[in-house]
Amino acid sequence: MLSYTLLTLSLLPLLTLSAPSLQLPSTSGNPLQAANVATHPEVQPLVMTYYVDWAPRANIDFSQFDYIDFAFALPDEHFALEWDVPNAAELLRQLVTDAHASGRTKVKLSIGGWTGSRHFSQAVSTPINRQIFVNNILDVYKQYNLDGIDIDWEYPGQLGASGNTERPDDTENMLQFIQLLRQTLPLTAKISAAVQDDPFSGPDGHPIKDASGFAKLVDWILIMNYDDFEATNPPGPNAPMHDACGNSSQPSQNAAAGYNGWTQAGFPASQIVLGLPAYGYVIHNGADRLRQRSSEPPRLHRLARRTTVRPDEDQQVQFRDLVSDGILQRNSDGTYSVLPASGFQRSWDECSATPFLHSSQQTIPYDDPESLGMKAQFSKNNGMGGVNMFDVHGDTDQWDLISAIRKNLLKLPVTPVSTPEPGIIGAFTPLS
Repeated sequence: MLSYTLLTLSLLPLLTLSAPSLQLPSTSGNPLQAANVATHPEVQPLVMTYYVDWAPRANIDFSQFDYIDFAFALPDEHFALEWDVPNAAELLRQLVTDAHASGRTKVKLSIGGWTGSRHFSQAVSTPINRQIFVNNILDVYKQYNLDGIDIDWEYPGQLGASGNTERPDDTENMLQFIQLLRQTLPLTAKISAAVQDDPFSGPDGHPIKDASGFAKLVDWILIMNYDDFEATNPPGPNAPMHDACGNSSQPSQNAAAGYNGWTQAGFPASQIVLGLPAYGYVIHNGADRLRQRSSEPPRLHRLARRTTVRPDEDQQVQFRDLVSDGILQRNSDGTYSVLPASGFQRSWDECSATPFLHSSQQTIPYDDPESLGMKAQFSKNNGMGGVNMFDVHGDTDQWDLISAIRKNLLKLPVTPVSTPEPGIIGAFTPLS
């Protein structure tokens, strides 16, 4: 996740988990069922989304969401919080007011982000620092009438973005920080953590084997299963659901592997939320297949019509922009097809269970109602706590992405799905 320019929040006062490397089970085969499926009580999964403050959207259908995570507030060098855009405080106040008026939607504040995690390690490094940091979070929580806090530290024990600090004991310090945060916030406050597909890094740099201590303190973790390749060239899947072909050089980076890794590390499935992207990436390479981190280059696809979208640079593109830019068109049933005049074709990557668009000059790995519906079904079938879409601004005016997610997460009965051969996608029919 990204965050931008910093602005200090004027009303704020200034104020060892050692484990061997975690071996993940195979995640090839069935895209809708993870390998490590436990027996879970039947729970009503949550439908959530992020609201990024740099792309405000006035109209939100609050009936679609249980929680909205407002992103981002950033820890500064004094462990106070800063906003990343000038009008963030105003946006947050209005969002909380409108959400609470709906009678169903609650708002959490997300702290950190990719460019907002620079001072996390220092902020939680000592008991004194943790107390200052937690007190400042509590002040913001009260000031904006929040319902919870989302900790998006990217990442404990790892460098993350350039300029971040890290320590071998980051994960242990984070555990103590969340324990203090839990003790300090009101009893009704929800606490979540946005995490990688792999569990947190221990002092040895490997994923910790036992994360059950975190499970006792947070209400849920959000697996950020996206930005797998970003805009790298040649293109690869943005948010792979699984490694069906068994050819990924990073087999832990997909939704099924993330589920397996965290449940093996002691997190109940009902406390794991799957992150879903409402965006893709534009890559200037007209490939008709996606690479899976192998050395084999993708085949280049040539069309007579040479059409591009956002030609100036590789960049993220929202699903709604694919519609407004004239590449996708909405069908009457809420599905989408490619406009023939756009010069693009839609293909399906069997290895990751995700779609991609390609023309003679560009490839766009992305997610649409079909692939997001499959991921919602995956979450449902594995007893997970729900899903969280990043972010609300990427959906269409008709809310087709979140509608597909809700239909498959909340209404689809849990039924056995046969395991296909590697490279073959199991049968899936989105609900009508």
